[in-house]
Amino acid sequence: MFTGIVEELGTVRHVGQTRSGSRLEIACARVLERLSVDDSVNVAGACLTVIDRDDRGCASDVVAETIARTTLGTLLRGSRVNLERAATPQTALGGHFVQGQVDGTTKLVARRAEGEGARLRFALPKTTARYVVMKGFITIDGVSFIVTGLGKTYFEVALRRHTAERTTLGAVGIGELVNIEVDVVAKYVERLLRKS
Repeated sequence: MFTGIVEELGTVRHVGQTRSGSRLEIACARVLERLSVDDSVNVAGACLTVIDRDDRGCASDVVAETIARTTLGTLLRGSRVNLERAATPQTALGGHFVQGQVDGTTKLVARRAEGEGARLRFALPKTTARYVVMKGFITIDGVSFIVTGLGKTYFEVALRRHTAERTTLGAVGIGELVNIEVDVVAKYVERLLRKS
């Protein structure tokens, strides 16, 4: 479990092929503190298991399903990624409960300045639309947001300057894909209602 609060921007230092997908090596520093092999790390919204680490970064294998469902398969050497270590009982819960199980991808369709930040508008995928509600939580590339605008074909979030500077979302361009994870509570409620 994660909180959706990015700890560090990492840089992809190598992408290699494996029999079951690919291996992603990421240069980082802060997340290496208290990070061991077999720990979970949230990379651009996807929960990955650390399979190797050194004093400059960590490596994870990415299976074919994750490559197909996320933007991780498009990463190249030098790509920047949002990173967060798994939450512990001592972790401050400032975001919301994030599983790191990406539901799919969507595109940024508009960006407009709003105060010192911006309002980002994303296409609303039909497969996840029923789980997205006004003032509800959504995770974009591993960053926890509250939905501030919602229409039949889009949702919006407010991007504060601080978040723009500390995550990849400050540089996302119109038409670029991002990973999204909807609030897991909505999925559980839907399943429970179906069983009633």
